[in-house]
Amino acid sequence: MKSYRKELCFNTSTRRAFLNITPEVNACLAESGIREGLLLVNAMHITASVFINDDESGLHHDMEVWLEALAPEKPYDRYRHNSYEDNADAHLKRSVMGREVVVAVTGGELDFGPWEQIFYGEFDGKRKKRVLVKIIGN
Repeated sequence: MKSYRKELCFNTSTRRAFLNITPEVNACLAESGIREGLLLVNAMHITASVFINDDESGLHHDMEVWLEALAPEKPYDRYRHNSYEDNADAHLKRSVMGREVVVAVTGGELDFGPWEQIFYGEFDGKRKKRVLVKIIGN
């Protein structure tokens, strides 16, 4: 069994963003040479997320509005955590959206359902953050 590991780095220009990272993950898969196995993608920061969904701008807008309604960024003083920082909402949004995804690798390709893509969700951006890609298989 082979193993592959790579870190991807992202630095968004905005506090919150959804980035389709499927092309970068596909490049990792090709580089790994693994044809059958499992691929893990996880955010290595507590205010960022990795998730699978459709790459449709209306849906991304709806997710942003929904997440902001669940955990509004402001007022900052609504959160006890914000006595040290101003990103409590980002921690809560990450908890809802999840840390990682696992995708089957079949025939050297991501074994997706229709419309599925891998996204990096940033909830406290404007700084460099890492995403881990780990692939195991043959």
